[in-house]
Amino acid sequence: MRIGDISPRSLCRNHLLGKHRELHAIWSVLVNGKKGYARHPETLRWKGKLKALYGRHEKLVEEMGHRGYRHQSPFPKRQATRSARQTQSTRRGHRCVTGRQLKREDGDYERTHCAA
Repeated sequence: MRIGDISPRSLCRNHLLGKHRELHAIWSVLVNGKKGYARHPETLRWKGKLKALYGRHEKLVEEMGHRGYRHQSPFPKRQATRSARQTQSTRRGHRCVTGRQLKREDGDYERTHCAA
């Protein structure tokens, strides 16, 4: 499970929808106190940064809309508290676009490869 820092428009269909599902899982753990994945590094990376997680969700939803998906699972904005910035980077490659460097949202570049 990882949300990643790659721009949503660079994600293939499978990864875009997968990231959306994983984002909802992390939100549920952090907001509702669910136990599953509570100690996972990606969950811990977003702890105290619900505004940033909310913003990431909005970016995914926007891209889903551009691709014709009708989003039906919004986050309650009032629960998006604390930090609006994610300061910890994943620094891991992403498997979507073959043989290209993608510009991450933090301005860095990373090489990607497709395994889907």
